[in-house]
Amino acid sequence: MKKNRLGQSNLYVSELGLGCMSLGTNVNKAKEIVTEAIDQGINYLDTADLYDQGENEAIVGKSIKGKRDQIILATKVGNHLNDDGSWFWHPSKAYIKEQVKRSLQRLETDYIDLYQLHGGTIDDPIDETIEAFEDLKQEGVIRYYGISSIRPNVIKEYVKRSSIVSVMMQYSLLDRRPEEEMLNLLAENNISVVTRGALAKGMLSDHAKKVIENKGRDGYLDYSYQELKDVVENLEQIDISGQSLSATSLQYALHHKAVASAVTGVSSVEQLKNNITITNSPKLTDADYQKLQSITKAITYQKY
Repeated sequence: MKKNRLGQSNLYVSELGLGCMSLGTNVNKAKEIVTEAIDQGINYLDTADLYDQGENEAIVGKSIKGKRDQIILATKVGNHLNDDGSWFWHPSKAYIKEQVKRSLQRLETDYIDLYQLHGGTIDDPIDETIEAFEDLKQEGVIRYYGISSIRPNVIKEYVKRSSIVSVMMQYSLLDRRPEEEMLNLLAENNISVVTRGALAKGMLSDHAKKVIENKGRDGYLDYSYQELKDVVENLEQIDISGQSLSATSLQYALHHKAVASAVTGVSSVEQLKNNITITNSPKLTDADYQKLQSITKAITYQKY
């Protein structure tokens, strides 16, 4: 599978990443999925300390045992978990440096390739947060750091003030918000984008119509239920090298030069194999890309 350089780092990540949040809590099943992913060329695994109250990191740790040198391991920090399962935002230097130790223990490793801030607001102590990540780099606990955010004003501050190598953000044919000002800005600053949600909760998959009936009754972002149905109908009528809607949607998310990897979550080996097949589809031409854009909305961010 094609590997892309993550920003200005020495990390080369597979263009399809494995989102580990969907692995579930069955360790044997998770191991099977992770092993198959690695065998198929996926080297980028993404988790977070928040998922399943830390259990997801522990399952990932068990699943990568003996395979650590084959993967780029990414996790996230910043959400303070309470014993009752609730959480609050806590991006302080002290908290980040405390929590990385717990993540390392759960992941059963002595370093994290990419440590990401799991959110962020413009009112955060941003310089203090950056100091925490820089300290961890100096200590050798993490190799690089990034941010997972969809807030343009927050991302811009990290672009100006930090040495982030990546930004994880939601991006799909139905959520084109990053196109307005983020993708070009990040490309110009040699910061990579890692996308999530390329299939829009399944509403851009090969089962889109069924998913929309189940999940899209109240609409999705700026799209009404009827608009979702109309858009998918139009997308399915476009013949792009005989590709399925899933393949077209994933290739769309990967088209911009800023995007290094599209992270997709799976809960079975079958789903994983289908996603891997998608990445073998022909890349979109610029004409294809523009045609797809003409069918969907160029929506904008409302929260900064």
